[in-house]
Amino acid sequence: MALVANSTNSSEYKVITTVLVSLSNQNTMVDPVEFPDTFRKLVKGLAQMFYIVNPAETSYERPEDVPKLFYSAWPYFLLFMVVENILLWIEKKPTARLNDSITSLSHGLFQECGRLLFRGSESYIYLYLYQHFRICDLSWDLPFTWYLAAIGVDFCYYWVHRACHEIHILWAQHQVHHSSEDYNLAVGLRQSALQGWCGFSFYLPLAFIIPPSQFVTHQYFNLLYQFWIHTETVQTLGPLEWIFNTPNHHRVHHGSNIYCLDTNYGGVLIIWDRIFGTFAKERKGEEIIYGLVYNQPSFNPTHLQTFYTKYVIQKFQAMSSWKHKLAAIFYGPSWQPGKPRLGLEEDKIKVVKREKYNVKIPLWCNLYLLIHFAVMVYGFHQLALRHLSLSPVSVLAFVSYIIASLTNIGLLFENHKFAPIYEVLRCMILVTAIQRLQFPDIDYTTLLLAEVFFLISGVFWFLKSVHILDISSTLQTKMD
Repeated sequence: MALVANSTNSSEYKVITTVLVSLSNQNTMVDPVEFPDTFRKLVKGLAQMFYIVNPAETSYERPEDVPKLFYSAWPYFLLFMVVENILLWIEKKPTARLNDSITSLSHGLFQECGRLLFRGSESYIYLYLYQHFRICDLSWDLPFTWYLAAIGVDFCYYWVHRACHEIHILWAQHQVHHSSEDYNLAVGLRQSALQGWCGFSFYLPLAFIIPPSQFVTHQYFNLLYQFWIHTETVQTLGPLEWIFNTPNHHRVHHGSNIYCLDTNYGGVLIIWDRIFGTFAKERKGEEIIYGLVYNQPSFNPTHLQTFYTKYVIQKFQAMSSWKHKLAAIFYGPSWQPGKPRLGLEEDKIKVVKREKYNVKIPLWCNLYLLIHFAVMVYGFHQLALRHLSLSPVSVLAFVSYIIASLTNIGLLFENHKFAPIYEVLRCMILVTAIQRLQFPDIDYTTLLLAEVFFLISGVFWFLKSVHILDISSTLQTKMD
């Protein structure tokens, strides 16, 4: 089902090794023998992003043996985003906006923080069903099992995705992914913290047949594949468009144009949409307008994660009967009393080209926020490495700090009036934690640098908040 290649040793690795060694000086500390393995790992990592893998090398006996492919893919995510922006710059097209891109990446960290808190508990349900109720014993290392799992996971994803658009409470979470007014690779990481819990039940029928390790493996590959299709730099992939989901097809899915709504739900394969009547082809000459039909002008990830859930609750409370209250939760987002489950076609709103929400802040502030966001990414990485050895309370505390930090980064991007005060508190909380708590796994130099960095940041924003420093910023909207 996926594009599959058998990995074999090739003389090309020796050629690359020879070239690299010839370019190095005699005092190099790198063993030339390491170059083939390094290059091979790089190529395999890139290939995994496109589901180009060897089934024999990606079959595992136990779920815990499956590598954390999503964590290890972050360098490739960043590499792809850099390449995407270079291509956009060469083509003289608008590059990614820093505020929107960091907001998208913040949502990705929200989702990963949720996974740390839940510790994969939804997967335990799958494991329990497989251990007690499976109807056959497929060997985990058979190619047939690998391909069946790949097709099964993608088929279930189609229905998960479709349900997230057709069931109001699920849309309340999935709308996060559609909330950006841009369409680029960063949007591929823009996910709800509760997305995993919203859809896991749709995969449970696979537990009666598919070994858990194969299920986990293909969930990873399915997600990795979906990352790179969030781009406008790839126009068409020719005949592959008939079978696979591509940037061309997924652009339509993210559009707010009437013809784009509720279409192209496939993950890796687009054939499910062709079979079940939800496929739509991109219309040449009609610009796709991205974002929600009713857009939310915000870079605050916490607001974007929660605002629609509040709306669902309000709609539930506004209904006069329990029948309508339940419909407000489980029918489509467009449903109203007296109308079909998914609403009426004629009620759909025609979205026209609109100004993108943008707040212009000084260059120094953009650099500050970029650096602090990078620090939060590093902090999350350290937490992900250690979370199983920490108590749930400690993990919750660290996750809460990361979420609060990402939230205030968003508020600073919006030039929120209280953001400087929040930033002082955020920085001083970490300084105090470093001084009062023990971090035995982190070396003294790293802790000292972090303490000084956050202390300087906190003092700076304190001076600004009391108007000793005054650096202006203005609201700007522009048409991209």
